[in-house]
Amino acid sequence: MYLGIDIGTSGVKAIIMDSAGEVVDQATAALPISRPKPLWSEQDPQDWWRATNEAVAALSADNRKNVAAIGLAGQMHGATLLDTRDVPIRPAILWNDGRSADACLKLERDVADLHQITGNLAMPGFTAPKLVWMRQHEPDAFEKVAKVLLPKDYVRLLMTGEYASDLSDSAGTLWLDVENRDWSETVLSATALTRSQMPGLFEGCDVCGELRTDVANEWKVPANTPVVAGGGDNAAGAIGVGVFGTGDAFLSLGTSGVLFAGDEVYKPNAASGVHTFCHALPGRWHQMAVMLSAASCLDWASTMLGLESPAALIGQTESENLFGQSKSLFLPYLSGERTPHNNPNATGMIFGLNHDSSAVHVGQAVLEGVALGFADGLEVLGASKAINAISVIGGGSKSAYWGRILAAALNRPLVYRKNADVGPALGAARLAQMGKDGQRLPAFKAPAVELEIEPIPGDVAFMSEQHERYRSLYKSTLDLL
Repeated sequence: MYLGIDIGTSGVKAIIMDSAGEVVDQATAALPISRPKPLWSEQDPQDWWRATNEAVAALSADNRKNVAAIGLAGQMHGATLLDTRDVPIRPAILWNDGRSADACLKLERDVADLHQITGNLAMPGFTAPKLVWMRQHEPDAFEKVAKVLLPKDYVRLLMTGEYASDLSDSAGTLWLDVENRDWSETVLSATALTRSQMPGLFEGCDVCGELRTDVANEWKVPANTPVVAGGGDNAAGAIGVGVFGTGDAFLSLGTSGVLFAGDEVYKPNAASGVHTFCHALPGRWHQMAVMLSAASCLDWASTMLGLESPAALIGQTESENLFGQSKSLFLPYLSGERTPHNNPNATGMIFGLNHDSSAVHVGQAVLEGVALGFADGLEVLGASKAINAISVIGGGSKSAYWGRILAAALNRPLVYRKNADVGPALGAARLAQMGKDGQRLPAFKAPAVELEIEPIPGDVAFMSEQHERYRSLYKSTLDLL
């Protein structure tokens, strides 16, 4: 058995996978988010540990006692700042926090070859700009920083006592030389930090510690269970659905939205806001187009409209079957946006309402708006021409009606695979199996296909027209922000 743990934004997921690659058990524990000021998004690192323990404890004791290795996945970019006693100095600053826009501009000015080193633009979500912001606005706290860890790696520290990270997650800090898969002394120096304040770097399938005896006893898993480096949530999700090389792609419908394309060579495209990171497998990379709000837009809309859940929102829109009949538009920039705009100040909007507009019309516009945001991302992915089909993962992956809309916007078939809703945790478990068995390349296949949605020509034509209007709406409102 292999335990995979995903430290998400809204919750921690834990799954147990058997040696044949089947998920035999899973559990989730919720996490709170704090937004104390506009553009801010924070979490208490202790909440990650509490939720991890709750999720693991909810798994079958019979399965836990047979765990052979553990893998970790997690939300990327979060700045978890520890003092010399490994105590968090302040709440962690999360991936969807937008306070460090000015710090990004400073980094772009200070490091002339930043794009070449990191493969990315400086964006507020990344970790390094957060530390530049902190040095200016919270200097006393900055001076106490002994270690900077990512969310899953803080949990790893409590599990193993080791300061370690994998290359896929670390690539999202903006401190990594992504092509050479090592920390960049140049970028670290520009943020007044050193290599000694960073964790050790490992490939995702490398064993980098063993479970502490007290944690093993608490979790009722075997003593000295090996823990592998794992991956950032997206890279781990790719491992979970079999996205390894050129032409492989997935769409993640979580709190944020990601269009992920695997690659076997390093091909950055920073100018278009595309993220180019190391994959969780040795010698491989990937590109991502990232939306800061995806399924979270449905959470917002269902709450605003007085509906009990996003599923109810989708159910109502599907029952009315408004697709192709309403030209209302929704800009899904509730937390700003990354690809392709790199604009933390972008805001959401519903456009084109009239006296006949109902909650169902708004729901339909929200589903289409998120899909159109992904279409923006597909256009700037360098690997897009090689993509023939796209796997779908994440909590928003269960609706065939939304799938029809997404397939039309992207003009690609969508493939829904078994266990797609636990993709990152499954990928973490797969990496654990690789580490335990000493494998360097995956010996497993993509999970079984449960549903495939082909784009309908009439839908594609409608969404193409909507896309032109969508882009015009964003451009025409930029000066009003």
